[in-house]
Amino acid sequence: MSPRLKLRDIAFFERPVQFARPFRFGAVTISAAPQLFVRAEIEVEGRGTAVGASAELLVPKWFDKRPELSPAQTVDGLRRSLEIARGLYLAQTGFQTAFGLHAACIGDQVAACAKENIPPLAAAYGPAEIDKAVLDALLRGVATNFFDGMAGNAAGIDARLSPDLSDGDITRFLVLANQHRSERVAIRHTVGLDDKIEGDGGVADPRENFGARYFKLKLGGDPEADTARLVQIGGQLATLPYGYSVTLDGNEQYGDLSALEVLVDRLERDSALRPITGRLQYIEQPLPRDITQRTPLGALRRRDFIIDEADDSYDAWPTAYKLGYSGVSSKSCKGLYKSIVNAARMIARDMDGAECFVTGEDLTCQPGLALQQDLALGALLCLDHAERNGHHYVDGFGETPASEARAFAVAHPDIYADAGQGIRLNIHNGDLLTGSLNTLGFATAVHPDWSALHPLAQPRSQEQSA
Repeated sequence: MSPRLKLRDIAFFERPVQFARPFRFGAVTISAAPQLFVRAEIEVEGRGTAVGASAELLVPKWFDKRPELSPAQTVDGLRRSLEIARGLYLAQTGFQTAFGLHAACIGDQVAACAKENIPPLAAAYGPAEIDKAVLDALLRGVATNFFDGMAGNAAGIDARLSPDLSDGDITRFLVLANQHRSERVAIRHTVGLDDKIEGDGGVADPRENFGARYFKLKLGGDPEADTARLVQIGGQLATLPYGYSVTLDGNEQYGDLSALEVLVDRLERDSALRPITGRLQYIEQPLPRDITQRTPLGALRRRDFIIDEADDSYDAWPTAYKLGYSGVSSKSCKGLYKSIVNAARMIARDMDGAECFVTGEDLTCQPGLALQQDLALGALLCLDHAERNGHHYVDGFGETPASEARAFAVAHPDIYADAGQGIRLNIHNGDLLTGSLNTLGFATAVHPDWSALHPLAQPRSQEQSA
């Protein structure tokens, strides 16, 4: 049986993160964001207490893109999501499994956030971050690592939130996934809308792409402008001395199917786009989430599309599949349990003859806890590659104290190294290694220096944060 636990405390902290270069996606450009840290203390039934941790950027204008809200307001929506989740989780006073705790709270969390005009994707942020810290504490409490713990379903994941699956489907997936988990995960290099394309510092510059063989290209929502930009990028990628693959990310910027059809038609007919189209794996979240959830792709299903921002509930992927989507992204900031459930669904559908897939996308991962826990999740899901833009947009460990960064590098030398410019990701021929993630707890031998963090800022009202 899966071990049971009860919460004793949840604390939130944050640290400023300055970007080394601006990152433009969709209609927003960001140059800084606070990073969240969660500290959870639990009691494991019959085993005593344990402490776990998690981290993630509080990214503006991704979880909630409503144009009437300022970037600061959307960050405060995430802070409020955390506060609401903390209250709901701590109200659960009995012993239960880690997943049981999540399942008991997620419905009330979405409902409570809706009353405060916080959309489901932002509502899920609070539970997602608490769940990671609780799982870290649980694995420490039972003295095991993430991969062995998940193979034995230490979290107690079951099918109560996914009636299209059985408990056995999930258990079988966890055993199979652990047997085939990824020892290396290739980085997918993000090219933001303001990133340089040509010459020094451009997409083909190895000092910028770190030898990446996979590239994620942001789209702006205008077929004409996007086509011209993709032609320019394709011309640069074609100069690489090795093979490469491409994904496109719309970030909800294509307003309707007609505009998307224009883009796909160009991709399929314009010979100047062959360096892109010939290497294209899938197109990610082109339509706004509300349109996605009610609009069949029709003839466009001849291409592979995935959902990302539209993946805001446990029934989002089954709905999208019926509408013609081929896959769904995994992001720890959306919920690690939902990623695992969706991956189990892919295995079940593949056995029925469908071809579906989970992808690794990353918006919020920075070196340390966030990157390692998301990388471990991707490895468990047997991903070949994952978007890793943190190393590109933030200078190493950023504002992290040097002693804390060194501690991570010493404990995880396959993931970090100091080549004379401070501690940064240790990328091996375009890949990240996952061996040192096989450590006690959830993929980290190190916790942050709690004394160097600030308490989570109190959410302001919309009028104050406008």
